[in-house]
Amino acid sequence: MPASATDTPYADLTPDLALDIIESLGQRVDGRLLQLNSYENRVFQVGLEDGGFVVAKFYRPGRWRDEQILEEHAFAQELLEGEVPAVPPLTLTAVDHPRLSTPSHILGPHQTLGCVSGHRVSISPRRGGRAPELEDPDVLSWLGRFLARLHVVGSKHPFAHRLRLDAHTMGRAPRQWLLEQDIIPIEQRANWSAMSDQAIDLAQAAFEGMDDLRYRRLHGDCHPGNVLWTPEGPHFVDLDDACMGPAVQDFWMLLSGESRERQQQLNALLDGYESVAEFDWRELKLIEPLRTLRLIHHSAWLARRWNDPAVPTAFPWFASPSYWQQQTDLLRQQIDLMQNMETDRPMWMD
Repeated sequence: MPASATDTPYADLTPDLALDIIESLGQRVDGRLLQLNSYENRVFQVGLEDGGFVVAKFYRPGRWRDEQILEEHAFAQELLEGEVPAVPPLTLTAVDHPRLSTPSHILGPHQTLGCVSGHRVSISPRRGGRAPELEDPDVLSWLGRFLARLHVVGSKHPFAHRLRLDAHTMGRAPRQWLLEQDIIPIEQRANWSAMSDQAIDLAQAAFEGMDDLRYRRLHGDCHPGNVLWTPEGPHFVDLDDACMGPAVQDFWMLLSGESRERQQQLNALLDGYESVAEFDWRELKLIEPLRTLRLIHHSAWLARRWNDPAVPTAFPWFASPSYWQQQTDLLRQQIDLMQNMETDRPMWMD
Protein backbone atom coordinates (compact mmCIF):
# COMPACT_ATOMS: atom_id res chain seq x y z
CA MET A 1 0.00 0.00 0.00
CA PRO A 2 2.09 2.97 -1.22
CA ALA A 3 1.74 6.16 0.77
CA SER A 4 0.11 9.31 -0.60
CA ALA A 5 -0.71 12.75 0.73
CA THR A 6 -4.20 11.49 1.54
CA ASP A 7 -2.74 8.58 3.53
CA THR A 8 -0.41 10.85 5.50
CA PRO A 9 -2.46 14.02 5.98
CA TYR A 10 -0.60 15.13 9.09
CA ALA A 11 2.93 14.95 7.69
CA ASP A 12 3.24 18.74 7.84
CA LEU A 13 1.59 19.15 11.24
CA THR A 14 4.60 19.98 13.40
CA PRO A 15 4.08 21.19 16.98
CA ASP A 16 4.98 24.74 15.89
CA LEU A 17 2.44 24.70 13.05
CA ALA A 18 -0.26 23.28 15.34
CA LEU A 19 0.33 26.09 17.85
CA ASP A 20 0.33 28.72 15.11
CA ILE A 21 -2.99 27.41 13.75
CA ILE A 22 -4.54 27.38 17.22
CA GLU A 23 -3.33 30.95 17.81
CA SER A 24 -4.86 32.01 14.48
CA LEU A 25 -8.23 30.80 15.81
CA GLY A 26 -8.22 33.21 18.74
CA GLN A 27 -6.47 31.20 21.46
CA ARG A 28 -3.59 32.80 23.39
CA VAL A 29 -1.30 29.79 23.80
CA ASP A 30 1.70 29.52 26.12
CA GLY A 31 3.62 26.83 24.20
CA ARG A 32 2.41 23.77 26.12
CA LEU A 33 1.20 21.10 23.68
CA LEU A 34 0.39 17.47 24.52
CA GLN A 35 -0.81 15.04 21.84
CA LEU A 36 -3.72 12.95 23.12
CA ASN A 37 -4.65 9.40 22.20
CA SER A 38 -6.45 9.50 18.85
CA TYR A 39 -5.74 7.54 15.67
CA GLU A 40 -8.54 8.97 13.54
CA ASN A 41 -7.79 12.66 14.07
CA ARG A 42 -4.94 14.55 15.70
CA VAL A 43 -6.00 15.85 19.10
CA PHE A 44 -3.91 18.09 21.36
CA GLN A 45 -4.22 19.46 24.85
CA VAL A 46 -3.09 23.07 24.59
CA GLY A 47 -1.93 25.33 27.41
CA LEU A 48 -3.18 28.92 27.46
CA GLU A 49 -1.56 32.08 28.79
CA ASP A 50 -4.20 32.37 31.52
CA GLY A 51 -3.12 28.97 32.90
CA GLY A 52 -6.07 27.04 31.50
CA PHE A 53 -6.25 24.39 28.81
CA VAL A 54 -8.28 23.67 25.70
CA VAL A 55 -8.44 20.62 23.43
CA ALA A 56 -7.84 21.14 19.70
CA LYS A 57 -9.04 18.53 17.20
CA PHE A 58 -7.49 18.46 13.71
CA TYR A 59 -9.97 16.52 11.58
CA ARG A 60 -8.68 13.84 9.22
CA PRO A 61 -8.98 15.15 5.65
CA GLY A 62 -11.37 13.25 3.40
CA ARG A 63 -13.31 11.55 6.17
CA TRP A 64 -16.14 13.99 6.86
CA ARG A 65 -17.50 16.83 4.77
CA ASP A 66 -17.80 20.25 6.40
CA GLU A 67 -21.56 19.88 6.82
CA GLN A 68 -21.11 16.53 8.58
CA ILE A 69 -18.64 18.02 11.05
CA LEU A 70 -20.93 20.96 11.69
CA GLU A 71 -23.80 18.54 12.40
CA GLU A 72 -21.61 16.92 15.05
CA HIS A 73 -21.00 20.35 16.60
CA ALA A 74 -24.70 21.26 16.48
CA PHE A 75 -25.64 17.94 18.14
CA ALA A 76 -23.18 18.59 20.98
CA GLN A 77 -24.66 22.06 21.48
CA GLU A 78 -28.19 20.68 21.41
CA LEU A 79 -27.27 18.08 24.03
CA LEU A 80 -25.84 20.75 26.30
CA GLU A 81 -28.96 22.90 25.90
CA GLY A 82 -31.01 19.79 26.77
CA GLU A 83 -29.02 19.47 30.03
CA VAL A 84 -27.18 16.37 28.80
CA PRO A 85 -23.50 16.62 29.83
CA ALA A 86 -21.62 17.33 26.61
CA VAL A 87 -18.68 19.48 25.54
CA PRO A 88 -19.52 21.45 22.38
CA PRO A 89 -16.72 23.27 20.55
CA LEU A 90 -15.95 26.89 21.32
CA THR A 91 -16.86 29.82 19.09
CA LEU A 92 -13.70 30.74 17.17
CA THR A 93 -12.29 34.07 16.06
CA ALA A 94 -10.00 34.45 13.04
CA VAL A 95 -6.75 36.24 13.87
CA ASP A 96 -4.00 37.18 11.42
CA HIS A 97 -0.82 35.26 12.18
CA PRO A 98 2.62 36.35 10.92
CA ARG A 99 3.90 32.81 10.39
CA LEU A 100 0.93 31.57 8.36
CA SER A 101 0.85 32.34 4.65
CA THR A 102 -2.93 32.04 4.32
CA PRO A 103 -5.60 33.57 6.55
CA SER A 104 -7.87 31.36 8.62
CA HIS A 105 -11.59 31.24 7.96
CA ILE A 106 -14.35 29.91 10.17
CA LEU A 107 -17.50 27.97 9.30
CA GLY A 108 -20.80 27.15 10.94
CA PRO A 109 -23.70 29.02 12.52
CA HIS A 110 -21.82 29.08 15.83
CA GLN A 111 -18.41 29.68 14.15
CA THR A 112 -16.98 26.40 15.48
CA LEU A 113 -14.99 24.96 12.54
CA GLY A 114 -11.72 26.64 11.62
CA CYS A 115 -10.01 26.07 8.28
CA VAL A 116 -6.33 26.98 8.35
CA SER A 117 -3.37 25.95 6.15
CA GLY A 118 -5.24 22.96 4.77
CA HIS A 119 -6.40 21.74 8.20
CA ARG A 120 -9.91 21.80 9.66
CA VAL A 121 -9.89 22.38 13.41
CA SER A 122 -12.27 22.65 16.33
CA ILE A 123 -11.34 23.77 19.84
CA SER A 124 -13.19 22.69 22.97
CA PRO A 125 -12.87 23.30 26.70
CA ARG A 126 -10.88 20.62 28.48
CA ARG A 127 -12.99 18.40 30.72
CA GLY A 128 -11.34 16.00 33.12
CA GLY A 129 -12.53 12.67 34.47
CA ARG A 130 -11.67 9.03 34.88
CA ALA A 131 -12.79 5.78 33.34
CA PRO A 132 -16.20 4.60 34.59
CA GLU A 133 -16.28 1.63 36.98
CA LEU A 134 -18.40 -0.64 34.79
CA GLU A 135 -18.44 -3.43 37.35
CA ASP A 136 -20.58 -1.21 39.62
CA PRO A 137 -24.34 -1.61 38.91
CA ASP A 138 -25.02 1.91 40.18
CA VAL A 139 -22.54 3.35 37.68
CA LEU A 140 -24.15 1.35 34.87
CA SER A 141 -27.62 2.46 35.88
CA TRP A 142 -26.43 6.09 35.85
CA LEU A 143 -24.93 5.53 32.40
CA GLY A 144 -28.25 4.08 31.28
CA ARG A 145 -30.10 7.20 32.42
CA PHE A 146 -27.50 9.34 30.69
CA LEU A 147 -27.89 7.45 27.41
CA ALA A 148 -31.66 7.72 27.62
CA ARG A 149 -31.42 11.50 27.98
CA LEU A 150 -29.01 11.62 25.03
CA HIS A 151 -31.41 9.53 22.93
CA VAL A 152 -34.40 11.68 23.88
CA VAL A 153 -32.57 14.68 22.43
CA GLY A 154 -31.37 12.57 19.52
CA SER A 155 -34.94 11.58 18.67
CA LYS A 156 -36.14 15.16 18.15
CA HIS A 157 -35.03 15.27 14.51
CA PRO A 158 -32.69 13.29 12.24
CA PHE A 159 -29.23 14.07 10.97
CA ALA A 160 -29.34 15.42 7.43
CA HIS A 161 -25.74 14.66 6.45
CA ARG A 162 -24.17 12.10 8.78
CA LEU A 163 -24.12 8.35 8.17
CA ARG A 164 -26.92 5.86 8.72
CA LEU A 165 -25.72 2.75 10.54
CA ASP A 166 -26.84 -0.24 8.47
CA ALA A 167 -25.50 -3.35 6.77
CA HIS A 168 -24.44 -1.42 3.68
CA THR A 169 -22.50 1.47 5.22
CA MET A 170 -20.85 -0.62 7.97
CA GLY A 171 -20.52 -3.94 6.14
CA ARG A 172 -21.14 -4.20 2.42
CA ALA A 173 -19.29 -1.03 1.36
CA PRO A 174 -16.12 -1.60 3.44
CA ARG A 175 -16.06 -5.29 2.43
CA GLN A 176 -16.21 -4.38 -1.26
CA TRP A 177 -13.43 -1.83 -0.83
CA LEU A 178 -11.19 -4.37 0.92
CA LEU A 179 -11.71 -6.93 -1.85
CA GLU A 180 -10.80 -4.34 -4.49
CA GLN A 181 -7.45 -3.61 -2.81
CA ASP A 182 -4.29 -5.70 -2.70
CA ILE A 183 -4.57 -6.12 1.06
CA ILE A 184 -5.93 -9.55 2.01
CA PRO A 185 -3.32 -12.35 1.57
CA ILE A 186 -4.24 -14.59 -1.35
CA GLU A 187 -4.38 -17.67 0.86
CA GLN A 188 -6.97 -16.00 3.13
CA ARG A 189 -8.94 -14.04 0.55
CA ALA A 190 -11.50 -16.66 -0.50
CA ASN A 191 -12.34 -17.77 3.04
CA TRP A 192 -12.62 -14.23 4.39
CA SER A 193 -14.73 -13.20 1.38
CA ALA A 194 -17.15 -16.08 1.88
CA MET A 195 -17.46 -15.60 5.65
CA SER A 196 -17.88 -11.82 5.42
CA ASP A 197 -20.52 -12.13 2.68
CA GLN A 198 -22.55 -14.62 4.70
CA ALA A 199 -22.15 -12.61 7.89
CA ILE A 200 -23.35 -9.39 6.25
CA ASP A 201 -26.35 -11.20 4.75
CA LEU A 202 -27.36 -12.37 8.23
CA ALA A 203 -26.81 -8.93 9.75
CA GLN A 204 -28.89 -7.34 7.01
CA ALA A 205 -31.67 -9.87 7.55
CA ALA A 206 -31.73 -9.03 11.25
CA PHE A 207 -32.18 -5.32 10.47
CA GLU A 208 -34.79 -5.97 7.78
CA GLY A 209 -36.68 -8.26 10.16
CA MET A 210 -37.65 -5.17 12.17
CA ASP A 211 -39.72 -3.14 9.69
CA ASP A 212 -40.45 -0.40 12.20
CA LEU A 213 -36.94 -0.22 13.65
CA ARG A 214 -36.51 3.27 15.06
CA TYR A 215 -33.46 5.25 13.98
CA ARG A 216 -32.28 8.25 15.97
CA ARG A 217 -29.19 10.37 16.42
CA LEU A 218 -26.65 8.43 18.52
CA HIS A 219 -23.21 8.82 20.02
CA GLY A 220 -22.30 5.92 17.72
CA ASP A 221 -18.98 4.91 19.32
CA CYS A 222 -19.98 4.44 22.94
CA HIS A 223 -17.11 2.42 24.40
CA PRO A 224 -15.54 2.96 27.87
CA GLY A 225 -12.69 5.04 26.45
CA ASN A 226 -15.18 7.65 25.26
CA VAL A 227 -16.85 8.07 28.66
CA LEU A 228 -15.30 10.17 31.42
CA TRP A 229 -16.61 9.95 34.97
CA THR A 230 -16.70 12.78 37.48
CA PRO A 231 -18.42 13.17 40.88
CA GLU A 232 -21.27 14.82 38.93
CA GLY A 233 -21.61 11.76 36.69
CA PRO A 234 -20.59 10.79 33.14
CA HIS A 235 -19.96 12.80 30.03
CA PHE A 236 -18.83 11.85 26.55
CA VAL A 237 -15.65 13.30 25.09
CA ASP A 238 -16.05 12.38 21.41
CA LEU A 239 -19.02 12.62 19.03
CA ASP A 240 -16.85 12.05 15.95
CA ASP A 241 -18.83 8.90 15.02
CA ALA A 242 -22.29 10.31 15.74
CA CYS A 243 -24.76 8.72 13.34
CA MET A 244 -28.34 7.61 12.77
CA GLY A 245 -28.97 4.15 14.22
CA PRO A 246 -30.85 1.96 16.72
CA ALA A 247 -30.50 2.80 20.41
CA VAL A 248 -28.76 -0.51 21.22
CA GLN A 249 -25.67 0.65 19.28
CA ASP A 250 -24.82 2.85 22.27
CA PHE A 251 -25.10 -0.12 24.67
CA TRP A 252 -23.25 -3.15 23.42
CA MET A 253 -19.69 -1.79 23.50
CA LEU A 254 -20.08 -1.13 27.24
CA LEU A 255 -20.59 -4.87 27.88
CA SER A 256 -17.69 -7.22 28.63
CA GLY A 257 -16.78 -10.46 30.37
CA GLU A 258 -18.55 -13.79 30.50
CA SER A 259 -22.20 -14.19 29.51
CA ARG A 260 -23.48 -13.87 33.10
CA GLU A 261 -21.50 -10.66 33.61
CA ARG A 262 -22.71 -9.16 30.34
CA GLN A 263 -26.31 -9.98 31.21
CA GLN A 264 -25.96 -8.28 34.60
CA GLN A 265 -24.34 -5.24 33.00
CA LEU A 266 -27.06 -4.96 30.37
CA ASN A 267 -29.80 -5.31 32.99
CA ALA A 268 -28.29 -2.46 35.01
CA LEU A 269 -27.96 -0.24 31.93
CA LEU A 270 -31.55 -0.91 30.89
CA ASP A 271 -32.89 -0.39 34.40
CA GLY A 272 -31.44 3.11 34.31
CA TYR A 273 -32.47 3.73 30.70
CA GLU A 274 -36.10 2.74 31.20
CA SER A 275 -36.44 5.02 34.21
CA VAL A 276 -36.13 7.88 31.69
CA ALA A 277 -37.20 6.55 28.27
CA GLU A 278 -38.74 3.50 26.67
CA PHE A 279 -36.41 0.90 25.15
CA ASP A 280 -37.47 -1.43 22.33
CA TRP A 281 -36.30 -4.78 23.70
CA ARG A 282 -36.42 -6.32 20.24
CA GLU A 283 -33.25 -4.38 19.49
CA LEU A 284 -31.28 -6.79 21.68
CA LYS A 285 -31.19 -9.22 18.77
CA LEU A 286 -29.17 -6.61 16.85
CA ILE A 287 -26.20 -6.80 19.24
CA GLU A 288 -24.43 -9.62 17.39
CA PRO A 289 -25.20 -8.17 13.92
CA LEU A 290 -23.79 -4.82 15.07
CA ARG A 291 -20.70 -6.52 16.49
CA THR A 292 -20.27 -8.36 13.16
CA LEU A 293 -20.51 -5.18 11.10
CA ARG A 294 -17.98 -3.46 13.34
CA LEU A 295 -15.47 -6.29 12.75
CA ILE A 296 -15.61 -5.75 8.99
CA HIS A 297 -15.68 -1.97 9.21
CA HIS A 298 -12.67 -1.94 11.57
CA SER A 299 -10.58 -4.03 9.14
CA ALA A 300 -11.28 -1.50 6.39
CA TRP A 301 -10.59 1.39 8.77
CA LEU A 302 -7.14 -0.03 9.57
CA ALA A 303 -6.36 -0.69 5.91
CA ARG A 304 -7.35 2.81 4.81
CA ARG A 305 -5.07 4.37 7.43
CA TRP A 306 -2.15 1.96 7.32
CA ASN A 307 0.22 4.53 5.81
CA ASP A 308 -0.49 6.97 8.64
CA PRO A 309 2.61 6.41 10.85
CA ALA A 310 0.50 6.34 14.03
CA VAL A 311 -1.51 3.28 12.93
CA PRO A 312 1.19 0.60 12.35
CA THR A 313 2.74 1.58 15.67
CA ALA A 314 -0.54 1.03 17.51
CA PHE A 315 -1.78 -1.99 15.51
CA PRO A 316 1.34 -3.91 14.35
CA TRP A 317 -0.52 -7.22 14.17
CA PHE A 318 -2.67 -5.97 11.27
CA ALA A 319 0.22 -6.62 8.85
CA SER A 320 0.57 -10.26 9.89
CA PRO A 321 -0.98 -13.10 7.80
CA SER A 322 -2.59 -14.50 10.94
CA TYR A 323 -4.79 -11.40 11.27
CA TRP A 324 -7.06 -12.38 8.37
CA GLN A 325 -7.30 -15.97 9.58
CA GLN A 326 -8.34 -14.65 12.97
CA GLN A 327 -10.92 -12.36 11.38
CA THR A 328 -12.31 -15.25 9.33
CA ASP A 329 -12.63 -17.34 12.51
CA LEU A 330 -14.36 -14.48 14.34
CA LEU A 331 -16.81 -14.01 11.48
CA ARG A 332 -17.56 -17.74 11.51
CA GLN A 333 -18.34 -17.48 15.24
CA GLN A 334 -20.61 -14.49 14.59
CA ILE A 335 -22.42 -16.43 11.86
CA ASP A 336 -23.09 -19.24 14.34
CA LEU A 337 -24.42 -16.75 16.89
CA MET A 338 -26.70 -15.01 14.39
CA GLN A 339 -27.98 -18.27 12.88
CA ASN A 340 -28.97 -19.53 16.31
CA MET A 341 -30.80 -16.41 17.44
CA GLU A 342 -34.28 -17.83 17.93
CA THR A 343 -35.56 -15.20 20.35
CA ASP A 344 -35.24 -11.46 20.85
CA ARG A 345 -32.41 -12.10 23.31
CA PRO A 346 -28.78 -12.73 22.37
CA MET A 347 -27.63 -16.30 23.04
CA TRP A 348 -25.28 -15.17 25.80
CA MET A 349 -28.30 -13.92 27.77
CA ASP A 350 -29.90 -17.36 27.95
